[in-house]
Amino acid sequence: MKKILFLMFVCLTSVATFAQDQTITFDKYTHNFGSFPENNATQTCTFTFTNTGSTPLVINQAVASCGCTEPTYTKTPVKPGEKGTIEVKYVGTGKFPGHFKKTITVRSNGKPEMVRLYIEGDMTEVKK
Repeated sequence: MKKILFLMFVCLTSVATFAQDQTITFDKYTHNFGSFPENNATQTCTFTFTNTGSTPLVINQAVASCGCTEPTYTKTPVKPGEKGTIEVKYVGTGKFPGHFKKTITVRSNGKPEMVRLYIEGDMTEVKK
């Protein structure tokens, strides 16, 4: 009886592991906007990812570390071998000029389940 239970446990574990074979791979993890003037305070970039697993990949959420950073992402499942995007908009209007570095935390059903992306740049003051 113990052997049968053990074999059932091994089979179930193998099936659960196989069913969760989604791997998310990003083309880059950091984007540097460089230097830009505060009168052009809105900057955008796109992070592209690939489902390198064998089952559909779903992005559950993308959350920014600050309200000045707005991520939008592919909402539909990404099939194996296909690509999806996370577009990040930085809105520096009303913010102090200078260097910034923001984090976007991405959660998915893939491996790893959580990935951190970073944007940074230098917003320069416009002399009035």
